[in-house]
Amino acid sequence: MKNRWSHRGVKSFVDKYVSRTISEDLALRVYSSRLLGSEPKLVLHGGGNTSVKTKIFDIVGKETEVLYVKGSGCDLKNIEPGGFPAVRLMPIREVLSLESMTDEELENVQRTNLLDASAPNPSVETLLHAFLPHKFVDHTHANAVLTLTDQISGDQICRDIFGDTVGLVPYVMPGFALAKKAQEVFEQNDAVEGLLVLKHGIFTFGENAKDSYDRMINLVNKAELEISKRLKKRKFFLKETPSSLILASKLAPILRGMLALEQGGVKQGFVFDFRTSPKILDFLAGKALRVYRQKGTITPDHIIRTRAFPMIVPAPEKGKMEEFKKVCKKALDKYVFEYHSYFERNNINQKFVKTELDPFPRIILIPAVGFFGLGKDPSAASVASDLAETNIDVISHIEAMGTYEGISEAEIFNVGAATARVFSDAGAVVIVLDLNETSARLVAEKINGFPLICDVTKSKSVTRAFGKICEKFGGLDILVSNAGGAWQGRIGEVDDTILRQSFDLNFFAHQSVSQAAVKIFLDQKIGGCLLFNASKQAVNPGRNFGPYGLPKAATMFLMRQYALDYGEEGIRSNAINADRIRTGILSDDMITSRAKARGISEKEYLSGNLLKREVKAEDVAKGFLNLALAEKTTGAVLTVDGGNISAALR
Repeated sequence: MKNRWSHRGVKSFVDKYVSRTISEDLALRVYSSRLLGSEPKLVLHGGGNTSVKTKIFDIVGKETEVLYVKGSGCDLKNIEPGGFPAVRLMPIREVLSLESMTDEELENVQRTNLLDASAPNPSVETLLHAFLPHKFVDHTHANAVLTLTDQISGDQICRDIFGDTVGLVPYVMPGFALAKKAQEVFEQNDAVEGLLVLKHGIFTFGENAKDSYDRMINLVNKAELEISKRLKKRKFFLKETPSSLILASKLAPILRGMLALEQGGVKQGFVFDFRTSPKILDFLAGKALRVYRQKGTITPDHIIRTRAFPMIVPAPEKGKMEEFKKVCKKALDKYVFEYHSYFERNNINQKFVKTELDPFPRIILIPAVGFFGLGKDPSAASVASDLAETNIDVISHIEAMGTYEGISEAEIFNVGAATARVFSDAGAVVIVLDLNETSARLVAEKINGFPLICDVTKSKSVTRAFGKICEKFGGLDILVSNAGGAWQGRIGEVDDTILRQSFDLNFFAHQSVSQAAVKIFLDQKIGGCLLFNASKQAVNPGRNFGPYGLPKAATMFLMRQYALDYGEEGIRSNAINADRIRTGILSDDMITSRAKARGISEKEYLSGNLLKREVKAEDVAKGFLNLALAEKTTGAVLTVDGGNISAALR
């Protein structure tokens, strides 16, 4: 990546902007921000943010230390001085002494400390800019950095490449929590040139605009150089596509009609933006296509423009338009159902209930053809397409180097975290195994536990992890097998690959870790306890949830087989059957949304829980603890769902 800093450019910006109301600091901030914004491999369409700390005189002539930070909705590519609202620095820094803060509270604090009440909202990452002692701070979502961090063990890869030059910050959603975590990492080594936020982006800083900009370009160049060394020349093809295809121009009206939104009794179609190229077609034909569909965007900043996941329809064979319409309608119905479920899962932990948007995709991928970006106007459609191309570029590189690991949903994570906390509070030494080191560390840090990277679908990784457990702690007493993922599909039509992936995680992973644990139990000869996270799907399957329910049913019987085969060695084996795990008080809107996502009435939703009480992750965790302490119980399934007779066992 070329360093575009120019002394002539600096002079022109200083001459243009410096005045009685605009300082040289702010003029330089505008100049270097535009340099970053003009490079699409650093930021796209409003991404990234920059800041400068300086002193100005307020309306009564009092000198005040302020932070000029990019305003929400502003684009670094063409930002003007007015795009940097000034906030009082010291009150913003004081907020970091709090333990927690909601997004709404953070926005209120930032707006109440604006020097100009009419200014745009300061960036959600204002606190992170504020605590850093450096005068200039730059933040981008550099493709090269995401290519490294969005891999399995991405943090270790970055350590190997950058060493102590940068601080590695575990992924946390932008806002107060990210600022706190970044501050903690920075204070461990305040000599770093930047901070890498895993699966998010990079921050650099300096005492002047040039130093901060130079560090950004240098670190990104280092990442690009390493990527070029590690890339492997390989292609992954799933299957052959039809030799004769329906043209994109014929497909667009069909899809546009299906996705029309009804507003005031009138249907309004999206604007489409079509993209295709050899690189795009290669991606759509390869295994990375499934990865994009299942693991989402390379950074959360894209989600607001592209949604978390694209919609995929089959390659359209010429002469089979009616068949294509049917499969598209089926794909759309599935997408809408999954979006409602996605919104429900990710809204339950919010202090303020959020409003669900329309459930339609913003990216439609069509193998052998290309893809459509969707938007309310041509600009929005083009933005969606640009971001999709960036995702394709980054994920393609990652899959040519290793394995893409995007940002995961929190439901299974929350149960695991709650279980770890409950067992730790009960006096257990807790080891947290996770494919993602960041997730493992986030849980472990809160309970003084021990994180270990482990891909539970790979026997060698499991063997290595359990070996480390024995080496460090001497052995093992209890295994809580909590891994899982909710693949969906109509069982007579679901792709064989999806079913096998679900069995790999929802059954064989449980068998793999159980075998490793039992070997240790048998060597110790002091008994042991296996605990499995089953599901009501094992005994009360839901429509279109076969890919999830079948391996879960197998896992429930796996638990009983271990109870039968190893009871005489004092090894107990039990399971939790949990359902409808949630937190917080349910509003009427949330009840409506959840009932709609399940295709049932609000009355049916509420009556499904006999106790009419919320089931929380902590309740599931306590269920696991109770089974661990029940020394004369084995082969049992404990139901934690508030009461659901359809899923009850004897």
